[in-house]
Amino acid sequence: MSSPAKKRKREDTGSSSQRTRSIASFFQGQASKQAEKTEQAFEAVPKTFTDQTLSDEALARKLQAEWDQEHALSNAQADTPIPEPTPAQSDTGDNDREPTKVQKKGILSLQSSTGTEDTVSLAVPFDQSPITFDASKYAHELQGHWASDGGDASYALLTRAFVLANATTSRIKIVDTLVNFLRVLIEADPSSVLPAVWLATNSISPPYDESELGLGGSSISKALKKVYGLNSQGLKTLYDKHGDAGDVAFEAKKRQSFTLMKPKPLRIKGVYQSLKKIAMSKGSGSQETKQRIVEKLLQDARGAEESRYIVRTLVQNLRIGAVKTTMLIALARAFLYSKPEGAEFSIYSQQEMSQMKKEELAETYSNAEEIVKASYARHPDYDDLVPCLLEVGATDELLVRCGLQLHIPLRPMLGSITRDLSDMLTKLQGREFSCEYKYDGQRAQVHCDVQGKVSIFSRHLENMTEKYPDLVSLVPEIRGEGVSSFILEGEVVAVDQETGELQAFQILTNRAKKNVDIGAIKVNVCLFAFDLMYLNGQPLLDRSFRERRELLRSLFVEIPKRFTWVKSLDATSADSEAVLEFFKSATDTKCEGIMVKVLDNMPKPDLEGIDTPAVDTATNGTPTTPGQPTTNSNKADSKPTKNTRRKALLSTYEPDKRLESWLKVKKDYSTSSETLDLIPVAGWHGQGRKAKWWSPILLAVRNPETGSLEAVTKCMSGFTDKFYQANKDKYAEGTTNVISRPSYVEYYGEPDVWFEPQEVWEMAFADITLSPTYTAALGLVSDERGLSLRFPRFLKVREDKSIDEATTSDYLAYLWRKQSERTKQEERPVEDALGWQEE
Repeated sequence: MSSPAKKRKREDTGSSSQRTRSIASFFQGQASKQAEKTEQAFEAVPKTFTDQTLSDEALARKLQAEWDQEHALSNAQADTPIPEPTPAQSDTGDNDREPTKVQKKGILSLQSSTGTEDTVSLAVPFDQSPITFDASKYAHELQGHWASDGGDASYALLTRAFVLANATTSRIKIVDTLVNFLRVLIEADPSSVLPAVWLATNSISPPYDESELGLGGSSISKALKKVYGLNSQGLKTLYDKHGDAGDVAFEAKKRQSFTLMKPKPLRIKGVYQSLKKIAMSKGSGSQETKQRIVEKLLQDARGAEESRYIVRTLVQNLRIGAVKTTMLIALARAFLYSKPEGAEFSIYSQQEMSQMKKEELAETYSNAEEIVKASYARHPDYDDLVPCLLEVGATDELLVRCGLQLHIPLRPMLGSITRDLSDMLTKLQGREFSCEYKYDGQRAQVHCDVQGKVSIFSRHLENMTEKYPDLVSLVPEIRGEGVSSFILEGEVVAVDQETGELQAFQILTNRAKKNVDIGAIKVNVCLFAFDLMYLNGQPLLDRSFRERRELLRSLFVEIPKRFTWVKSLDATSADSEAVLEFFKSATDTKCEGIMVKVLDNMPKPDLEGIDTPAVDTATNGTPTTPGQPTTNSNKADSKPTKNTRRKALLSTYEPDKRLESWLKVKKDYSTSSETLDLIPVAGWHGQGRKAKWWSPILLAVRNPETGSLEAVTKCMSGFTDKFYQANKDKYAEGTTNVISRPSYVEYYGEPDVWFEPQEVWEMAFADITLSPTYTAALGLVSDERGLSLRFPRFLKVREDKSIDEATTSDYLAYLWRKQSERTKQEERPVEDALGWQEE
């Protein structure tokens, strides 16, 4: 799925001077030949219209009058009377009457566009609880309904699910809606489940093999104008009013009373195949091909809602509040209730589900969800996941059939953030761990099969093989004897090949991304390997980190300045001085800090009773006396909080999980000034000098459980005039970067404009406070109030981060608890002094 940063910019349709193309051009030859015969028929069309201003509908009426008159004349000659159109049928202002229908085959007839919606599909109550929703009943009804049109599931059914999901901000309702929709498809038309999942996730291919639609705003604007009879000004007026291309299509479709031909019902499969054709259209004439497909989709849309979601799909902005996690949860639950005809896996009946206790039902859901999420994390491709689900359901067999595979990147394991070394040492007390340099480079996942084919993927699963041909050519040299296939992970860093000095990440970004000629490379790199996940056909994910690292270092060959291991230090919590020195050496070597990883699954009993010396980073890291209370270690930090899932510190590789068995300690974390990575989601018109810009700007944290964005603060500090102007240009009204109120942003207020979430800003602040206005971390520290920031200040745009890597509500709550504990510790000496004075 495309990241928000890849959203297309929309062409300003209001500035177009091109005259609207009408359907009259297709019939000029016929019209000229029959000009004398149709003169009387034209008199029925209102005189206020001209050929240049007539909408498609008006021209359709005009042409219909011609054909009806023509047909009447030919029938009169054959002594076959046929009624002439009445004035009411020719009046463009009367939408309540049906026009005369010419039944002779081959004659086009003006059709009413009202009543064409699929009322059967649009009546399915997907938003019911899955426990009470009778999927089998609706599946049987829909199968009969679809039979006359080929038997495939209609797009109207998917539209119904979108409408219901968009109508609520409740995450539970959104999940229930998708679960019930998937259940109906599983039972009524299993072959449509896969294309439906792709469409509902706003993508058509996996991220490592991403297919771009390549549609500009102008293509969709042209299609809207042509199909719905809009001119440029009319289109601009609608867009200025609604700010969303899908809403514009909705309004335009509603205003279209008649059409020349009754549209064929869209099918889920057909829409998906149309998108694939658009993406595959390359070379000369491809834009015309894409344009025709877009126009056909809009022509066949039956009803305004179908038009809305066709256009939203084309602009890659569904806005139904469903994220990747939501779809995986929905798939897992759907296959607990339903299965295709002939499938052999077991499911639960609704009666069984309804009789479960709340905790038992939650556990049943959770077990299935963990299996589906784990499978997707190892093999992130719905083309493989969905067919396996249809065969074996959400069972352990899924992990076998749809597991780790060469040249399909697994989602990387992530580290949790810790603010200082003392906190890290406290968390890992009783464990042996490895400290590693955290290089300032690009994380890379390298795959190699037995034939020697090499693939390289980024942490976001993008295929970088063409970007690093020098690394590809290196693989035969680093692969030791006995290594036939592997998946290893490391950090690609720009390195001066003469001195071996590490260079900044910005240097690395200067390399081209595609079609890199190995002989023309000017920025040389070194791959610092740190993990091995697959070896000789066997996954290593369940092995301990110590074992995986030993295999990596013993079976692969180092090449100085080109391929080596990350620099590391094995230690325990008692080795605070050695860890501090290692941290300093990392930062002195232009590294971001260190990664700390648990080496073994089981703690060492002889280490559990050792007091952890605190490292005081505020005083240049001087360790305090063992046994003294540390500044940042407190009981509140060690307790699991609401909506967090604290698990045992395992040293296994856990794809797509952020666990405390991997901890990040970065140099900027160890300073006194905190920063957060927040997402700009809305803005207000500025005042005074800033009236022409957006100021203040609303920022949000990410809720990792629900996928929603929770408002945390407004900011109007730290921006330069140049940045203000660039930001105003980027989020200009009338572009796709400005949207109507999204259901996935949680905020009680009403900004002047909503932004399409697509970037991350680094923000400094004074402290964190409880707030009745903001929703960030609501329920994690208080059931009534969320968290906000005092004196927020913009620092920079984090171009190296996607919105999936923004600060989470869990982490914000964690910082607030630490802040509260520090405040208590600072107040305690004052209270003691006051107590002494009173005595």
